[in-house]
Amino acid sequence: MAGSMFTGPEAYDRFMGRYSVPLAPELADFAGVAAGQRVLDVGCGPGALTAELVDRLGAAAVSAVDPSEPFVAAARSRLPGADVRLGAAEQLPFADGEFDAALAQLAVHFMADPLVGLTELARVTRSGGVVAACVWDHAHGGGPLAAFWEAARELDPGVEDESQLAGTRQGHLAELFEAAGLQDVEESTLTVHVAHPSFDEWWEPFTLGVGPAGSYLSSLPAQQSGRLRERCAGMFPAGEVHISARAWAARGLS
Repeated sequence: MAGSMFTGPEAYDRFMGRYSVPLAPELADFAGVAAGQRVLDVGCGPGALTAELVDRLGAAAVSAVDPSEPFVAAARSRLPGADVRLGAAEQLPFADGEFDAALAQLAVHFMADPLVGLTELARVTRSGGVVAACVWDHAHGGGPLAAFWEAARELDPGVEDESQLAGTRQGHLAELFEAAGLQDVEESTLTVHVAHPSFDEWWEPFTLGVGPAGSYLSSLPAQQSGRLRERCAGMFPAGEVHISARAWAARGLS
C-alpha cells in the first residue's frame, strides 16, 4: 500500500481496516497458506494480513514489507517477532526463493509498477511456490467504496475515481500475473460482509483523508462535501448500513 496515499495507521484502520481485516483470512485461504510455510506479505500496511499470517504460522515464519514508515512502525509494534521491513514491492529486500508464498492484499493497484512488483513477488518465492494477490472491484462497482464513488460521479461526472487502477477490473490481475511469468494462474473473487451500526459510522472515516476517496473528499469545499454526504446518505435505508465488498483475486506458481 503506497504510504503516500494514507494519513497514518490509525486512520487507515478506521477507514479500510474494517474491510481489510475480514478480507485477510479469505486471501490466506485462497493462497493455501498452511503450517510449516514461510510467507511474505507485500504492501502490508499496518498489518491486517500480516496478523492473519502470524496467527496461522507464528511470527518467526512471517515477513512483511511496506513503503510507509508509519505503517511499518505500526506493524512491528503490533506483531513483535515478525520480520517487518521498509521497502517497495518493485525492489523487495529479500533473496531469491526465500519464501514458500508471497501475498499482496490491496496493494497491487498502489504499486508504482505493478508488473515489476509482481515479478519481484515471484522472484522471492521458491520454485513451485504460490504468489497471490487481491484488489477491490472498483471498476465494476463491487468494492467497499462503491456508494461513495457513485455519489461522487453523480455530482461531479469528471471525478477521477479508482476504477482505472491496476487490477480493479475483472481479469486484469490474472493478465498481470501471466505477464510476470507466473504459471497455472487462476482467478477468483473474495467477498466480505460488514455491518455498520449507522450511516454516520460508515461516513466518518471518509473524512480522515485516507486514500483516493478521502483525498477527494478533503479537496472539496464544505458545501460540496455536504452535498456528497447527503447524496450518500440517500443511497442507504435508515438504520444499519450493510456493505458487501468484492475483491478480484489471482494466484499462480513461481
